[in-house]
Amino acid sequence: MAKDASNGSLYHPFNHARLLCSAIAILLIFAGITALVLYLIYRPARHHLTVLGAAIYHLSPAVSAAPTTAIATSMQFTVAIHNPNSRAAVQLDRLCSYVSYRDQPITPPASLPSVYQEADGTVIVSPVLGADMVPVSAEVEAGLMKDEAYGVVQLRLVITGRVKYRPGPFKSGWVGLYAKCDALVGVKKGTSGQVPLLGQPECNVET
Repeated sequence: MAKDASNGSLYHPFNHARLLCSAIAILLIFAGITALVLYLIYRPARHHLTVLGAAIYHLSPAVSAAPTTAIATSMQFTVAIHNPNSRAAVQLDRLCSYVSYRDQPITPPASLPSVYQEADGTVIVSPVLGADMVPVSAEVEAGLMKDEAYGVVQLRLVITGRVKYRPGPFKSGWVGLYAKCDALVGVKKGTSGQVPLLGQPECNVET
């Protein structure tokens, strides 16, 4: 009788529950490992931006009726936007670009067309920025005119928007994009057209 009771304990409901929990734990571990492997394979990387060239057509103080200072500029940057993901296509949308000097915008925001990039693809954009009067502080206006007279101006090209990754069979939601490129350009009084880039502009991308 004792032997039969011992064998019967193998089929106790507690043992079934324990086996079920073990099976679920093993499945979760395998699912976690699979998810980690897929993430490492398809994990999207941030874009790489490279400033290829710059042109300044107009750069001077603007006459304003208000008791404030303002800048009237017209410039163009040529930028290569590279998708470094070898397994993920990328869609860029609601792109907007402007130029700032000493952390103050000196051109109005300009919209850029949406961009779809295949894996490891590169798109070149050349937005023309400025033309309208932009209010700035007196320090920014004086500093910009001083740097222009010196012949070297530090400008920051900013591109904002949103990005969606399509890694393999998956698709991400929209993620905010913020890119900034600090470019040191050579400028002479009365310059109109291409200007030299003094060193390679440094670009940082945040998503």
